[in-house]
Amino acid sequence: MNYYVMTLFPEMIESCMNTSILGRAVEAGHIKLEVRNIRDYTLDKHKKVDDYPYGGGAGMVMEAEPVYRCFESICSELGERPRVVYLTPQGQVFRQEMAREYSAEKSILFLCGHYEGIDERVLEEIVTDYVSIGDYVLTGGELPALVMMDAIARMVPGVLNNDVSAQTDSFSDGLLEYPQYTRPVEFMGRSVPDVLLSGHHEKISNWRQEQSEIRTRERRPDLYEKWKTENLS
Repeated sequence: MNYYVMTLFPEMIESCMNTSILGRAVEAGHIKLEVRNIRDYTLDKHKKVDDYPYGGGAGMVMEAEPVYRCFESICSELGERPRVVYLTPQGQVFRQEMAREYSAEKSILFLCGHYEGIDERVLEEIVTDYVSIGDYVLTGGELPALVMMDAIARMVPGVLNNDVSAQTDSFSDGLLEYPQYTRPVEFMGRSVPDVLLSGHHEKISNWRQEQSEIRTRERRPDLYEKWKTENLS
């Protein structure tokens, strides 16, 4: 999996992607990360990449040219035009099945906007996917890009020490994950359910399935109704 990120703040991406599980995946070569600073591709001697919007209005808009020049540089390196994800509140809301779909790509380029957005003309030219991580507005696209890269990376073989973990995560089968417990057996008067101490694998599996259904019904009734329609009809 090759991640390319076009951003005004490369340090935000690099600091997170070089930490913990993702950092180990990068070091081991399961993930390749290339972060490009859009300012490096402007022709302005002051590294200016934004300007006032035509038609007036508050804020500034990122210029098309440095974004496109950055994109061209990446395409030249890859020898092809990769799938380009633009992080925007106007996009399709990111879901687990999308993470699974993206994990099959060889390369993904994430475009992180700032200010009032990016000149529409360059978006029309290069963007293939408009994606949001929720119905709220952030100061830039870096955090959404990191959320997506983390979720997608979990689907890439070798990233997790135990690849089965990704198969039992919440949303992997349409339900939320069952409760988890570890030592000690008792904590603040609360005990680990007896079935998990029984060693009976079928009973444990049935208990986990039941708990997933209960938890989803209580916490995400929308997901539960969808799951019920697809699996119990």
